[in-house]
Formats: sequence, C-alpha cells, structure tokens
Amino acid sequence: MFLTLVKLPRVVPNRISVLTKAIASFRSASHRATAAKSPKHTSSNPPLAFPCLDKVEKKNEALSQSCSPSVSAINSLEGGPEPSYSMVMTGFKIFKSKKPIFLDFGGFLPEYEIAYETWGKLNEDKSNLILIHTGLSASSHAKSQPDNLKNGWWEEFIGSGKYIDTDKYFVVCTNVLGGCYGSTGPSSKDPANNDYYGTRFPILSVNDMVRAQREFIRGEFGVKKIYASVGASMGGMQSLAYAWEFPDEVDKIISISGCARSHPYSIALRHTQRQVLMSDANWNRGFYYEKVPPHVGMKLAREIATVTYRSGPEWEYRFGRNRADELKPPALCPDFLVETYLDHAGEKFCLEYDANSFLYILKAMDLFDLRHSNYEKSKSNRKSAQEKYNAAESIEEDLSIPEKPYQEQVRKATVTPEESYQDLRKGMERLANNDVLVVGVESDILFPVWQQREIAKVLGEAKEDIKGKGKIEYFELGNDVSNYGHDTFLLSLKDIGGPVKQFLG
Repeated sequence: MFLTLVKLPRVVPNRISVLTKAIASFRSASHRATAAKSPKHTSSNPPLAFPCLDKVEKKNEALSQSCSPSVSAINSLEGGPEPSYSMVMTGFKIFKSKKPIFLDFGGFLPEYEIAYETWGKLNEDKSNLILIHTGLSASSHAKSQPDNLKNGWWEEFIGSGKYIDTDKYFVVCTNVLGGCYGSTGPSSKDPANNDYYGTRFPILSVNDMVRAQREFIRGEFGVKKIYASVGASMGGMQSLAYAWEFPDEVDKIISISGCARSHPYSIALRHTQRQVLMSDANWNRGFYYEKVPPHVGMKLAREIATVTYRSGPEWEYRFGRNRADELKPPALCPDFLVETYLDHAGEKFCLEYDANSFLYILKAMDLFDLRHSNYEKSKSNRKSAQEKYNAAESIEEDLSIPEKPYQEQVRKATVTPEESYQDLRKGMERLANNDVLVVGVESDILFPVWQQREIAKVLGEAKEDIKGKGKIEYFELGNDVSNYGHDTFLLSLKDIGGPVKQFLG
C-alpha cells in the first residue's frame, strides 16, 4: 500500500481573516433565508403590558427624589357614594397633657397630645357634651367649621337641626391617641430623644384611647360627666369602652356597627392587612420617616380593607361584571370596574395616612375585649407600668422578629365559648345602669350583625343580673334598607340618624 502525502500551502493570518469573513457571510445569508420562512416574533404571543406596575415604579422614583409623602391629585370615580375621608393637617385644636399615661399592655407615654374640633356651645352646667368617636382612619374633622371649611366625614349627620343637633348639644370629636392627624402617634417625636417613635411606640388598646379622651374632656372643658358617647365601627368600640371605664361619667351610649370583643374573623381580616403592609421593604420595620414611605403596602392593605367595608349586593348592582374598557383585551392589571374601583381606593389612601398608625390602630381593634377578666388584667398591667416609671426604670419591649421562625402549635382555646360569654356578661355589668343604643347592619361583613345582637343580648342579661337601671335599645337595618355594608353609617345617614336622634332626645 502506498500513501500519498499532499503538502498544503501555509495559511497566513490575513487568509484566516478572509476565511472567517466568508464563513460569517455564509451563515448570515443562511439565517436570512431561514428568517424569511419563520415568524417575526420569537414567542407565540407578545408580552402583556403592565401600566399598573409602571405607575408604581414612577411613584417610587418620584418619592425617592423628594422623600416627601405628598399626595398627587387623583380623579375621583363616579358611579356611587363614597365616605368623605381625607388628610386633615390643619383646623384642629390641640390639648397637651404633660402627665404620663400608663397603658393596658405595660407601656407608657411620658406626655401626649390630642387633636380635637368642636361644634355648638357648652351650656352653663356643662351637661350637654356629646363625644364623637372615630373609625380607624378618620380625623377629628367630622364636620366643617370656621377653621376648616371642607366637608367632614359626618358632615350631614351633625349640625343645626340634624341628627346630632348642635343647637342642643356641644359636640366634640378627637383624633385618637395613636393616630396621625394631630394626636400623638408613631409619627410623633419621642420627647426622650427627639426622634420619631416609629415602632418604639407602645402597643395601645381602645381603652387607652378613651382614657386619654377622658383626661382631655376634664382638662380642657372641666366636664365631669358627658351627656352621650357616640361612635361607629372602631368608634362603636370606643363608645362602649368609655362607659366601661367610667360608668358614672356618661349618661347615654350609642354604638353603631361595633362589638363588645373582637372575634377571629375580624382579627384575621386585619391581620392580612398588616402582613401585606409590613412586607413592603420600604416599611423598614417602622423606621421610614423622611424616606420613601411603604406606599405599595398601604395601597394593597387599603384595597383589602375596602372589600370588608362594602357588600357584595351593592357591588353587584354598581359594577356587575362590567370591564373598564370592553374594547381592550383582558389584562392582569385592573380590568373589571370593581378592580379599578379598588385600585383607586388604595391609591387615594396610600399617602394620606401614616402606615405605623394604621398598624397600631388595627392591632388595638384586635385586642378589644370588654370581658371582666380583661379589666383586671389591664388594671394590673397599668399598675406595673406606673411602678416601673416611678422607680425610674426603663420600660422596653422587644418587638423584633426572633431569629428562629415561630413553629405553629396545635392549641385549643383555653376557655370554652360559654365560659368566655359568661366572662363578657360579667364585664358588661359595668354598663348595666347606662342607657345604651346598639345599631347593627345586616349587610356588614366586617362586623357581622350577630356581633351587635350579642352586645344587646349580653347587656340585657347583665342588667338583669344586678338589677341595673339602664335602658337597652337595639335597632337593625336589613338588606332591604341598606346594602352599603360596614360603611352604612357613613352613607345611609337617614336610616342611621333616625334612631340616633330619637335616642338622644
């Protein structure tokens, strides 16, 4: 066998370059030929647009540049009634207490301020004061007045000849302790270091709020006994709590869409809102002041809250299955009318209210409990806090997240429902000599109507137990009267106002 060797010419570098270009040219031509036979897109469908996320990113960028939680103008949606809640930063007066207040869960505030507004005149014997308690996110601006001419959140409910008649009564409304519209709260500065409280602010109870109100009523007006305590939602809790704490210092109590103790369903709804808010990285465990606020978490939390404030029947009639624009293809951003409504509600609120106040007040609502055992426990906690304060000890509470995650344990309730009810019955004996009006709304899903029925029932039984002299009245609005859900007290004023005006006399 013979092998033939062929000597190849040496390839110099410039020839390699020519060869490389030739190969590249061939591949390019081949690719163009293939592309001519193939679709232009590399995927089957174009990607969806996300204008809702674009808006969030733009807002975040604007806030990052300004570090100022200002609210841009937002066009209001038409098509249905809405509560008149808005940011109120002027027009209120301030009561300043230089005395410490000791709180139900062992904390304290060395001093505090309460923002308030008034309507009508206090009579000579100081017997006509009506204290209005607010819901979760309301300010003291329940009605317009010379220092703030904007409509209040109960504008048509309070006034000359109205359901709460300012020709007869001296009406007072405060922003709650823990709030952000003038009263001391997490966004206030700690006098100990002149820094924002943030989540160094102590855990509050609804009863702490009314004790601060009582100090204000006495200190500012010299009133030892108020004519009526009136409130709805969290205000309905406060109204009961005021008499529970000071039964001899109030004549009449009105609780609308409230409860005598928070129940698991309502607690779960509020828990979900808190979790969404605290998951916003900008929340920064409560220390976001003078930085970008957790506006995304607040927006989403408010959307969840709005679902609980209204009712399915109303939205069925108001929105149905209608989409915002039937000519556009479906999208993952707000598309149905009900989605755009919720998006607007969250967007409008997210920079109007302090996130920490939102968290703290939601928690205070969860902790609300008028059972007798809670009275004794809270009293003991306040006494302990005062003793530590007097001994000049530092009261600190570790609110940080533990290193090891919490392992959920199967745990049954420590008391039976019947035992818990009897405990509540014992606690409500404190109101047995007061006249009480309880109003419930059948379409309410946040404070279901059975909770108002429970208040009336347990008050009636407590009254019988100790032969109390109080008069208990219960009034319920059915679905045929109002389908506005929890917001009925803000929107169906005639239906709520009738029994209120009659009860006040």
